[in-house]
Amino acid sequence: MRVVFAGTPEFARQALLAIIQAGHGVAGVLTQPDRPSGRGMKLQPSPVKQSALDAGIPVMQPRSLRLDGKFPDEAQATGDALRALAPDVMVVAAYGLILPQWVLDLPRLGCLNIHASLLPRWRGAAPIQRAIEAGDAASGITIMQMDAGLDTGAMLLRVERPIRPEETGASLHDGLAVDGAQAIVDVLARLEAGQAVPAVPQPSDGVTYADKLLKSESALDFSQPATVLARRIRAFDPFPGTTMPLPGFDQPVKVWAAQALPDETAGQRAHEPGAIVEMGRDGIDVATADGILRVTALQKPGGRRQPVDVFMQSCRG
Repeated sequence: MRVVFAGTPEFARQALLAIIQAGHGVAGVLTQPDRPSGRGMKLQPSPVKQSALDAGIPVMQPRSLRLDGKFPDEAQATGDALRALAPDVMVVAAYGLILPQWVLDLPRLGCLNIHASLLPRWRGAAPIQRAIEAGDAASGITIMQMDAGLDTGAMLLRVERPIRPEETGASLHDGLAVDGAQAIVDVLARLEAGQAVPAVPQPSDGVTYADKLLKSESALDFSQPATVLARRIRAFDPFPGTTMPLPGFDQPVKVWAAQALPDETAGQRAHEPGAIVEMGRDGIDVATADGILRVTALQKPGGRRQPVDVFMQSCRG
């Protein structure tokens, strides 16, 4: 198979490496322009770009693919390059740019997307985190034939992964990256062998949207139940993280781990939501609208993530 790959972050890099290892000819890579990062804010290549360069694959980084957009010259040049590559298929994973119809129509077999949810649940930008936040029992990977809609295309393969009670956004991301890499290799192998890969339309029932993660969502709202807050803390690890005010600090501290206490424990204490009920080596207990949230890992401004006992000891020091 002659493949063009479009992706940007680590999630996509895993798929690119798997496609290369499977022996497919990756003729070119599309990825986002380099972004400033680190203390010096120097321009850094995306994980996908770095792996493509390491493998000697040509890289294209247009700011837009819209021929009628703000950067039509870049879009036109990219189109000319893609047509010259004559790909059988384009594989897309967390690319970050909308593909206009001319891109979707260019490869002989169209564009295949690796989406990190069990479609039609959690279409959109942040399916991994929203699944944990909502308390879903499972997530997964869907390989989808892309169309002009937002994650609305027909499904070629779905792979389910359970969401463990301690799952974080980071751990689920890593697991789904592996699943997605294997799933796209399986689909490409079937296409290469000329096997029929049924494209199943997505059902109209069960559609949900995973809104983009915003830093403004970081502040914990203790008028919500403890179980909801505990899920949000896990979902937003590592980005955008969650925060809470704490006596002795001018700025909110980051909260990296917490648990909702059992009902028989929580029911014995009546406090206003947000009130600190108790502080000890086992955690900082905070009242919520329903139950007690025990915070067990924190990070002070400018500091490092620490277990609560180490955090409290450093505060006393």
